[in-house]
Amino acid sequence: MEFSAKQIAEYIGGTIVGDENAKVHTFAKIEEGVPGALSFLSNPKYTHYIYSTQSSIVLVNNDFCAEHEIKATLIKTANAYDSLAKLMTLYEQSMPKKSGISPLASIAENTKIGSNVYIGPFACIEEGAEIGDNSYIHPHVTVGCHAKVGANTILYPNVTIYHDCRIGNNCILHAGAVVGADGFGFAPTPEGYEKIPQIGITVIEDNVEIGANTCVDRATMGATIVHSGVKLDNLIQIAHNVEIGSHTAIASQTGIAGSAKIGEWCVFAGQVGIAGHIKVGDHVTVGAQSGIPGNTKPGQTLMGYPAIDPKLFARSAAIYKKLPDMYVELGRLQKEIEELKKQLNK
Repeated sequence: MEFSAKQIAEYIGGTIVGDENAKVHTFAKIEEGVPGALSFLSNPKYTHYIYSTQSSIVLVNNDFCAEHEIKATLIKTANAYDSLAKLMTLYEQSMPKKSGISPLASIAENTKIGSNVYIGPFACIEEGAEIGDNSYIHPHVTVGCHAKVGANTILYPNVTIYHDCRIGNNCILHAGAVVGADGFGFAPTPEGYEKIPQIGITVIEDNVEIGANTCVDRATMGATIVHSGVKLDNLIQIAHNVEIGSHTAIASQTGIAGSAKIGEWCVFAGQVGIAGHIKVGDHVTVGAQSGIPGNTKPGQTLMGYPAIDPKLFARSAAIYKKLPDMYVELGRLQKEIEELKKQLNK
C-alpha cells in the first residue's frame, strides 16, 4: 500500500515541511533509508543521518530545527516515535489475515470457540477450554483443559497454556512462551526432594504482551497474576505466586522469585534479579544486572547488588577498580606504622 505525506500528516496530526505529495510504501531506519521509505528521528544521536538519508518522508519532533538542507519531506509531530508506532500499527492491520480452523488442529468436543477465530495446523485445544472472538491460535499451540483465552488475543507457534489458566483480551504471547507450568516447589527430606503439588493457576489480564520463551509459573495455591498492560520481554522467569502490577515493563533475562509483589509502572532492565517474598513499590526503575534482595519504596531508581542509588553505585564502581592499588598502599602504610611503633618504643 502507498500513502502520501498529506495522508500521513492528517492521520497523526502532523505538520508537513516539504512536498505533501511525497509517497511511501515501506518503513526503514533513517540510516538505511531508500526512496519510497518512511523513517523517523527522535534520538539526537541520529540527527546527522537526516541530511543524507534517502527516505522520502521522515517523522521528526516539533522542536526539530534543520541546520542544513534536507532532501526528504518532513512531518513534524509532538512525538515522532509514538507517531511511528501508530503508523506501523495501521500498516500491520492492513495486511491480510488468516482465518478458519485447520482440519489438522485437534479440538475437543466440549470446547467453546468464538467467532472469527483462526486455529492453525497441529494446534491442540483440550477439553473445556475457551477461545474468545477474533483470536489467533498459531500452529503447535496447546491450550490445556479448562483454560481460557480472551478475545483479540494472539498465541504464536509453540505457546503452551497449561490447564485452568486464564489469558485476557488483546494479549500477545510470542513463540515458546509457557503459562502455568509448575512452580519450583520441593520439600527436602532425608531421601531427597519431595515435590510439592502446584494446585494454583496463572492469570494474565488484558493487554499483556509476553516475549518468546518466557515462563510464568502457576501458583502453589491461589494464583500467579500478571496485571493489565504489563510487557514482558523474551527469556524471563516469573515464579509461583508472583504478582506484577499494571503497566510494568521487564526486559530480557530478568528473574522474579516466588511470592514477590511488583508494583505498577515499574521498569526493570535486563538480567535483574528479584528475591522472593518481597514487595517492590510502584514506579520503581531498576538498572541492568541489579539485584533486589529486600522491599523497596515507591518511586526509587536503583542499580547494582544490593541495588542502591545509581550515583552511589557509580562512585562505588569507580572505587572498586582502584581496590588492588589501594590494598597495596594499605599494606605499605601498615608496615610504616609498625616501624614507627618500634622506634617510639625504643
